[in-house]
Amino acid sequence: MQFVAGIDSSTQSTKVVVVDVATGKVEATTRAAHPTTEPPKSEQDPRQWWNALETAFSTIDPSTRAKIVAVSVSGQQHGLVLLDHDGSPLRPAKLWNDTESAPQADRLVAKLGAEVWADRCGVVPVPAITVTKLAWVADVEPHLIESIRSIMLPHDYLTWRLSGNHVTDRGDASGTGWWDPASGQYQNDLLTAAGANRDLLACLPEVLGPTDQAGPITPEAAAALGLSHSVIVGPGSGDNMAAALGLGLRSGEIAMSLGTSGTVFGVAEQPAKDEQGFVAGFADATGHFLPLVCTLNATKVTDMVAATIGADQDEFAELSLQVGPGAGGVTLVPYFDGERTPNLPTSTGLMTGLRPTTSRAQLARAAHEGVLCNLLEAVDALAAVGVTGGNQIRLVGGGSKSVAYRQILADLTGASIRVPDEQEAPAIGAAVQAAVATGHGSFDQVTDQWGLRQGGVVVDPAAAADEQVRNRYSEASKAAASLSQSNEPSRS
Repeated sequence: MQFVAGIDSSTQSTKVVVVDVATGKVEATTRAAHPTTEPPKSEQDPRQWWNALETAFSTIDPSTRAKIVAVSVSGQQHGLVLLDHDGSPLRPAKLWNDTESAPQADRLVAKLGAEVWADRCGVVPVPAITVTKLAWVADVEPHLIESIRSIMLPHDYLTWRLSGNHVTDRGDASGTGWWDPASGQYQNDLLTAAGANRDLLACLPEVLGPTDQAGPITPEAAAALGLSHSVIVGPGSGDNMAAALGLGLRSGEIAMSLGTSGTVFGVAEQPAKDEQGFVAGFADATGHFLPLVCTLNATKVTDMVAATIGADQDEFAELSLQVGPGAGGVTLVPYFDGERTPNLPTSTGLMTGLRPTTSRAQLARAAHEGVLCNLLEAVDALAAVGVTGGNQIRLVGGGSKSVAYRQILADLTGASIRVPDEQEAPAIGAAVQAAVATGHGSFDQVTDQWGLRQGGVVVDPAAAADEQVRNRYSEASKAAASLSQSNEPSRS
């Protein structure tokens, strides 16, 4: 019996899933927490990710660890890791949800134009994108630039600690703002646009192909994690690309992930280019493409509203299902941490339709509907670039465990919602990649053999989709955007 381990290093924790490579059965699951962050400044020391990985592996039975033949890493996208000549971090990593680089994002778009960015690398800079974070360092901490030896993404850092090799993959590279998924090449002029005042191209990682190996595990990493010295390290990828693998997602299908952030993505045969900046034209982890829309605000919003009205998660879900679509006229715009899509980094949440008779149940329903309506605008943006998912949406992430999110999404869309049995889709996807990297079959063969496209819970609509709910949300979101812009200090 042989196992592979999928590692998912997210904003909140490092998760490890150990899978039987022949059957896909999960043998062990463990996790270790990361320090919490609070945007607009959201930073973590990369060494804390490695410490969490060591902690997670230490809880896995040694006899299980002995049978692991390969590992691969899924990581939170976009974060900027800068290492010096000794391999030490020059500063904490700026994470995807750090919005301090909003002025730099504006400047980069103004410098080249949104159409040029979309055409050259598939993304228009917003504060989440890595190139804006490098521009922030160049502006605010320019003394660090000369000391940079290696530029990494979060998954790259862990892959480097595992294998000793400075590599990345096409999926995660496509979210940097300096790599073009269409040509498969770095775009040095886009990197230079960050204003670092030196040539940093040599500091970027080698981009591996979908079935390549990052290398064998180093003796130091094997000893730290209690693994065999023969373990192979896969190329890794971004968390969204790994989630698509973990779902067995294929062309013509879309998925929605409800976690700290919300994402909607689908597999496509051609790269997407959206000069409006809503759709990121990412590559996926298999050689195809993964057009994706990401919002900053998802389950944190419902958690906060639940705490505000004094309800635990189960009661909050029950309350939200006690009232029908539209929450009695209450609408919540969930821009609690600012927003990435639409690009409103300094915006705040907004609630409309409140009356003296507004109930706790209406507030609960409005919170769920607000998060989902924001993500359904993302579904519309994907459709505008030709990515549609038919009559089913695959729902993953922590929020997919909520009966309220499942049912309200079905009601809002009129579609069936499939929730997979295994919720750790990014970690499972990383395990799929590890299996493929060690010759256990193609991506489709492994996902079919493991049954990743089957099973789970299917939730059908309980009420007819009400366009008024989404129309009212659209009007409220425009009001929130207007308020944000009128209260926003100059970012020039």
